[in-house]
Amino acid sequence: MKRLAVALLLAACCVAQTNGLSKQEQDDLSRALADAGGSPKDYLRGLEKHLEKYPDSPRKAELERAAALAALEAKDDAALVLYGERVLERKPDDLQMLDPVSRALSLRDSRDAAERALKYAHRYETLARGMLPERPHDAEWQNRGDQAIARALTYQSRAAGTLGRAEEALGLAQRAFLTFPSAEAAREIAKCEERLGHTTEAARALADAFTVPDARNTDADRARDRGRMGELYRKAHGSEAGLGDLVLEAYDRNLALVHARELRMRASDPNAQLTDPMQFTLSAVEGAPMHMAELKGKVVILDVWATWCGPCRAQHPLYEQVKKRFAGNRDVVFLSINSDEDRAAVKPFLDEVKWAGPVYFEDGLARALKITGIPSTVVIGRDGQVFSRMSGYVPDLFVDSLSEKIKDALR
Repeated sequence: MKRLAVALLLAACCVAQTNGLSKQEQDDLSRALADAGGSPKDYLRGLEKHLEKYPDSPRKAELERAAALAALEAKDDAALVLYGERVLERKPDDLQMLDPVSRALSLRDSRDAAERALKYAHRYETLARGMLPERPHDAEWQNRGDQAIARALTYQSRAAGTLGRAEEALGLAQRAFLTFPSAEAAREIAKCEERLGHTTEAARALADAFTVPDARNTDADRARDRGRMGELYRKAHGSEAGLGDLVLEAYDRNLALVHARELRMRASDPNAQLTDPMQFTLSAVEGAPMHMAELKGKVVILDVWATWCGPCRAQHPLYEQVKKRFAGNRDVVFLSINSDEDRAAVKPFLDEVKWAGPVYFEDGLARALKITGIPSTVVIGRDGQVFSRMSGYVPDLFVDSLSEKIKDALR
């Protein structure tokens, strides 16, 4: 329900930011949000009715984006395309919209939709490739980028197939699977192979879909892949004799693919697949990286924040008060950990607000510590284990509360 929460926040901001809104529109929008409750479909319906009533609303852009996000949560592809394309008209580089709009259009069986899907998916691929050099040694970032590129190529393959460009569609689907192996890309390969009359190759691709490690693949998906794989194999060979070998070959092949990828990620990222926070190496906004292993035996306090986080800014002076209380204690180390995806924004922000001390990027540490919200404060004890966590903060209690936790960790 994360996308619905974002959509609710967008629409709530429209109510709060009253510039140009009439009192009547404010009241109507508030009622629409209240009536929707937690249902994505009701929320979408309420926004659509509001946009029909106020087609020239000063907050139309925000409301249409909220409607697109609600449609995505409600699995309403028609509404997603309608409002998502309007969002993309205003902001062509909106990655959050490019992915689902490309996918929804690629699933439609029409030439017009396929042409639009190709346009958006090409743009999505270009932007995703442009993101990869930003963090060449961040395995999680590289994985996410490769997944985005693979999805973009899969949508392009589906659209090319609809347009009758069978060989091109097959090449695109194969590139998608090699970029980041997934069941969806494998199924697209199978469709292309079947379209070209390559029945055995189609069954082989479905064996890949059946066996590839893919968190998005459900048991129901695998059951369908198994059924269709059997049909194709019997069509090509007269029976299922030998099908088990085909599946085992696919399992071994995909296991080797995934293992090779893990090795590449590990070679480029010292933190890849680490779970112990004290084994991490954190890159700095400026200066040398921080090797957390060097801090073992000390109490380490991690302040995890982002430039866009208002509460993080408000908490910062309180955090500085705590640092002053332990300024003479060499067994206490405070680390400022930035979690921005757009790292280019961090140094200008620090120059503007003039925060003191070195700042490090989280480099996968938030994943290892299972941090889901910011500001977040984590106290790591002398033994290298998490001693205490604080999610968010209470202004009147923060300084004394964190100070007590540090004293307890020192004992």
